[in-house]
Amino acid sequence: MMIYQPEIVKGDPYLKPFQAVIEKRLAKVSSKQKELSESKLSNFANGHNYYGLHDIDGKWIFREWAPNATQIYLIGDFNNWTESNEFEFEKIENGNFELIIDKNKILNQSLYKLSVRWNGGQGERIPVWANRVVQDEETKLFSAQVWHPENQFNWENDHKRRKVEHPLIYEAHIGMGTEKEQVGTYSEFRKNVLPRIKKAGYNVIQLMAIQEHPYYGSFGYHVSSLFAASSRFGNPEELKLLIDEAHSMGIMVIMDLVHSHAVKNELEGLGLFDGSPHQFFHADERREHVAWDSLCFNYGKNEVLHLLLSNIKYWLEEYHFDGYRFDGVTSMLYYDHGLSRDFTGYDMYFDGGQDEDAICYLSLANKLMKEINPNSISIAEEMSGYPGLASPIHMGGVGFDYRLAMGIPDYWIKLIKEKNDEDWNVGNIFYELSNKRLEEKTIGYTESHDQALVGDKTIVFRLIDKEMYWSMDKQSESLVVDRGIALHKIIRLMTFCCAGNGYLNFMGNEFGHPEWIDFPREGNNWSYKHARRQWSLLDNSELRFEHLNAFDQQMIALQNNYHFLEDSFINCLAANENDQVLAIQRKDLLFVFNLNPSESFTYYGIPVEAGKFEIVLTSDSSKFGGFNRVDDQQTYFSKPDAQLSKKHRLYLYLPSRTSLVLKHIPPKSIF
Repeated sequence: MMIYQPEIVKGDPYLKPFQAVIEKRLAKVSSKQKELSESKLSNFANGHNYYGLHDIDGKWIFREWAPNATQIYLIGDFNNWTESNEFEFEKIENGNFELIIDKNKILNQSLYKLSVRWNGGQGERIPVWANRVVQDEETKLFSAQVWHPENQFNWENDHKRRKVEHPLIYEAHIGMGTEKEQVGTYSEFRKNVLPRIKKAGYNVIQLMAIQEHPYYGSFGYHVSSLFAASSRFGNPEELKLLIDEAHSMGIMVIMDLVHSHAVKNELEGLGLFDGSPHQFFHADERREHVAWDSLCFNYGKNEVLHLLLSNIKYWLEEYHFDGYRFDGVTSMLYYDHGLSRDFTGYDMYFDGGQDEDAICYLSLANKLMKEINPNSISIAEEMSGYPGLASPIHMGGVGFDYRLAMGIPDYWIKLIKEKNDEDWNVGNIFYELSNKRLEEKTIGYTESHDQALVGDKTIVFRLIDKEMYWSMDKQSESLVVDRGIALHKIIRLMTFCCAGNGYLNFMGNEFGHPEWIDFPREGNNWSYKHARRQWSLLDNSELRFEHLNAFDQQMIALQNNYHFLEDSFINCLAANENDQVLAIQRKDLLFVFNLNPSESFTYYGIPVEAGKFEIVLTSDSSKFGGFNRVDDQQTYFSKPDAQLSKKHRLYLYLPSRTSLVLKHIPPKSIF
């Protein structure tokens, strides 16, 4: 029994009826950690150092856990892919199998698999703990590969790694990083995309689809080999070089981690590794994910915790990743994966329909990350609003550093699709963008990769549509394009200034990348046309994409220069719904938006603290595709207003569909 009231309950009286459940969940985490390790959790998470393939004292040692197996053979190009006594594993204690072979019998970069036998069956399998898996170009079959470079990778820039309190995240996909209609590589990304990210001002890169996955079109979310960096993008050293170079630029690199489910594939995946359907997954109807055509881990088994926690430690230590964005957290939290719940009441989080083992695992995962690297960051992709998810464990939470504000992109899409411009309600917009639990840190964003998948559209493509094909050159005149560019800038800046503690952008959206994302598949004749980034659109000085990119750079620079996200209070100074004018203060910055599609306002008064104001950003600048209707060199002084008591008013010219950002200089700092 807890001897104190959890902080999240103190801060939210609506949680009081569920205090006992919260305390029980905290007690379960503490008890499970003691069960797994008498000391540090990281001492338990070392499976990758025991299982898999290792070079020890001049011999290869292979180990796997396969309790349902009766025999295991190593097969590969070194023995003509046939079973033999020489390459048969010895069954040792606790369902483990071990094989020790002289190194000269198996060369570096040899291909191999396991032939696993069980009562009533046999199958070829990729080792669970394989750290290198490659696909045959002709047969398309996957095999594990011996990857043991003579020299260890030299990390040159570890001393430049730093903690980021307010992540400005650039979500990226290695394979899509090229303009060529093919799969991009780690090296191409490092040489061509990394400098763009640095120039853009982002301080965190979130890499998608790193864990090996058989089907490229899954976007990396149907993982088969948890410990293998996808070989379709290059080799492990090339990924390490990319990460090390990012660190040299002061950029953190986090990974999209998929522990919410796994691919069904038996030849490549974990589904029937030792012939048992429940080695790593549930044995009942919960085994298969009803919506994702995948398998659900059984987080109640210590062997599964060993696998997943070791996986967390592996990527942090072997590849020097700085943290994770945990995918599919909502699916993990609930027995029904959140699919049949509307989350309109607090009871939805505490009614017994939660996977307590999964909640415990996520808490342990967050504790482990901080043990290994106190500066690591964890982000939850979660849409149910589970209370305390991004609160520290000692406060009664699950321990994530941040949660994605997943409702914001959906809100923008709904607004663009269903409302005329003149019906955009600035008060409602502010509420939707700034609404969050006070004790949790959030990452705001207008759109991620999700909003651009085939069947959907990016925001800019919703705004401009087919005119993007004909009217994006600077010489063309198009009211549709003018509107789209203006709103694209306003939407992103509004989201940014109301972002709780960080911001995310998907690769290419900063310059208004057109169309949608569609990976090669039978339905599109295996085309890469929409699985790439057309950087040439940005680099062409005759096109207006560079205007959007320039604006995004200056927008991101607001945080890098003025650190406004440090102020958690998002102060709405004015929300005039008739005029469609919104004014927000964040630290020393004043953000003013005029969403009115037809009216500009002269001498428009905004209630402010006394002082001087200087424009640091205006969306109407011609370098951002605007019309230069605002003099950004002018200095503004507030004026007393008898109706506002101690407040002043700042009078501004607000052209239609524009945004201004002004720096506030208090009176004592003026003289």
